[in-house]
Formats: sequence, C-alpha cells, structure tokens
Amino acid sequence: MAVSGNAGELLNAGLRRLREDPDIEALLKNRTGEVETLLNRYLDEIELFNPAYGLVGAGSREELVIKHILDSLSPLGIIRRLRPAPPAGKAAVPVIPFSIADAGSGAGLPGIPLAVAMPDVPVTLMERMGRRAGFLENVRAVLGLSNVAVEEGEIEKTPSRRFSLITFRALKALEPAILKSLFRLLLPGGFLAAYKGRKDTIEAEMEGVKQHAGKWKILPCPVPFLEEERHLVIIRDNYTDPEKTDPNWRNGGYASQR
Repeated sequence: MAVSGNAGELLNAGLRRLREDPDIEALLKNRTGEVETLLNRYLDEIELFNPAYGLVGAGSREELVIKHILDSLSPLGIIRRLRPAPPAGKAAVPVIPFSIADAGSGAGLPGIPLAVAMPDVPVTLMERMGRRAGFLENVRAVLGLSNVAVEEGEIEKTPSRRFSLITFRALKALEPAILKSLFRLLLPGGFLAAYKGRKDTIEAEMEGVKQHAGKWKILPCPVPFLEEERHLVIIRDNYTDPEKTDPNWRNGGYASQR
C-alpha cells in the first residue's frame, strides 16, 4: 500500500478513481463535497470510539480510508446496477422500493458509506452487540442520515422477506446456516452481496455451499490504493433463475464498468 498524502487527500483521490465507473459518477457527481464531509465526520466518530469499542483494525486514519471507506464503496457501481429500473409510465402494481440491509454491521461497514452515497435508499444496519448498535445510532444522528435504521439483535430472529439486497463484509466464511438465515430476509428476486478477497479463496468457499447458494457471480472490485484482490460475490437463492429472468445477469453480471 505505497501511498502518500493525508487522509483527506486520499479520500478525495480515491473517490475520483471510483467515479471512473459511470454509475458511481451518476451517484456522486453533484454531491462530492457533501459525501466527503460526511465520510470524514464518520471517520472522526470511528477514531473517537475505536479505542474503547474495538470497532475496526487500522493503524492510521489513512488506513481507515483505504481499507474500510474506499473498500466499502468499491462495488457501488455494481450495487447501483442491481437496482431495478423504474417502470415506464404508471405501474400496474405497486413497486417495492429498493432497500439494503447490512448484516453484522459492526462499525457500519459497508452500510454507512453506502447510505451516504445513496441517500434515497433505505439502509438497515443489523448488529447483535449492544455497544456497537449504540455506536451506529450515534453515527446515524451525528451524520443526519435519515435513510438509516439500526436494528439490534440476532439475524436469525429478524422478521423475514424485507430487503432487496443484503451486504456483509466482516462475517466469517459462508456456511449453509448463514445463507439460510440471510436468504430468509430477502424479498423475492433479491440478492446477497458478500465483500470478499482473493478469487481462488472465494471459489473454494463457494464450493462448500454450492448446494445451498443457488446462482452466484464473483465480480472484481479494485479498491483505490489497495494492492490486494477484492471481489463482490453476488448470490441468488435456489428459487430464482437469473439466466431466464435477469438480462443483466446474462450480459456481464453487473460487472464494473471502469
């Protein structure tokens, strides 16, 4: 990770790199200053509470920017492409709004950065530990994120069929029980989005749950200034055949456009 400059400069430069994806550019082009301000305020809160709460592992603010903020935002273009296009004209049936849940949110990663970047999308941060849930409530208030809700409790006890997309970044290796719990929370046609590292490691992990995971795609998500492999694994359940119903799945699978 050979980089120079302070954390603010790294954040600004990293966002510029991410905006090379036209879908990220569409989200951020008129809001860059606001987004940077909110993310820097978020970093302040992490640095304030991290010594007591052990929220993230990072040796410096610059490392927080690269390994946590930019990492969380690296698949933003993919996530935007997962959102269904609004129906033309007056819809014959009510359209369910696109919504995100961040499972095992911890410090709010990736949920808080995604909520900052997409203020029109409801984001629910799901965290079982009381102190961390309290931290997330504090961040929601300090940043004024009206699109964010915090739910304290275990995923297995959360009401079902609620979310279009569920992200998870710091959960342990995928297991059938974890998939079952997460699939239960998805709306019909929804996705799981797992932030992962090396492709060969992901392939071995998915081999162990292939009977339970339905269809999946492994999409590269390069993180600015991070010299490590990062991927997003998009997973559909066994009841959905995206090859038949989802043209984006057939034609590139929502891959990065940059």
